[in-house]
Amino acid sequence: MKNISMKHLAKALNLSTATISKALSDSYDISDETKQRVLKLARELRYIPHAQASSLRGKKSKTIAMVIPEVADSYFAQAINGVEKIAYADGFHVLIYLTHEQLEREKAILKELLNGRIDGLLISVTRQSEEAYHINELVAAGLPVVFFDRIFENIGRGEVTTNDYRASYLLTEHLIQQGCRNIDFLLFSNALSIIKTRLEGYKQALLDYGLIFNTENLIVCSNHDQENERLIQYRLGHKNRPDAIIASVEKLVICTYHACALKHLSIPETIKIAAFANLPTASILQPPMTTITQPAFEMGQAAASLLIKTIKGKSVDPAETKVIIPSKLDLRKSTMLYTT
Repeated sequence: MKNISMKHLAKALNLSTATISKALSDSYDISDETKQRVLKLARELRYIPHAQASSLRGKKSKTIAMVIPEVADSYFAQAINGVEKIAYADGFHVLIYLTHEQLEREKAILKELLNGRIDGLLISVTRQSEEAYHINELVAAGLPVVFFDRIFENIGRGEVTTNDYRASYLLTEHLIQQGCRNIDFLLFSNALSIIKTRLEGYKQALLDYGLIFNTENLIVCSNHDQENERLIQYRLGHKNRPDAIIASVEKLVICTYHACALKHLSIPETIKIAAFANLPTASILQPPMTTITQPAFEMGQAAASLLIKTIKGKSVDPAETKVIIPSKLDLRKSTMLYTT
């Protein structure tokens, strides 16, 4: 008999996999009627929520997995350090898995983890992740899951984020106050919640200062540096080129600086550059770059603490499951003609 998955149940009942997962885990978000429909079909089709994995988890391995897009990004490197500090102090081992921003790789890793011996999962999803059914399968199997930075809301045991909307608003406001009126925003993904939130903060700042949001100011970038550099160069050669650029992620910083150099645009005199970045070299770039610096280490600590507390079966207050740690606006010469 073909293995029945949550996707089969969802299709048969015309429900989302998230709803199926919540119904199977007796979530208060789901009505009793829907729960009964799901449970009835699950029994009829002999759906088994990965019993092997559940059985293995009966014995604690003192190991947690951390699934992230990459380690070249300074944010994730710092987050790993935060996670390991908490895990080591509690006697846990940390396994690091890299998705390289590929959804299929993320799915394969989670499938492997579902059949392996880990006690819990920390995850920051890929730029391609639009649906969470592959993560819901782990949740339905009873594996504690905590998201950090790049999240799906209301799935798993908690979320650790920063104040992306407010940070983006303040960064855009700063550029406007420096005289910028044509500010480009570099998108790294159309799916990621953090990018959408940062974009909304940018739009609101424009609105509050009487500036018109124009779609030509949005540059949708990829995961390939050379392609991104070409996109930015093309935009900088436009007759209505921007007077400022905000990079929504650290990966786009070097591409932006290179593109400006190749177009012989001086920073900050001709164009101003700012980014969401945890680059330790931000202060020694030429010129030093204004950044939104995320509390990566602290976010890693908070995510690990929440996960380990859940694994140990300790009581978790609902307020503890949604942690927001503010980022910092570091002003440097890339956005200011004169600095003190």
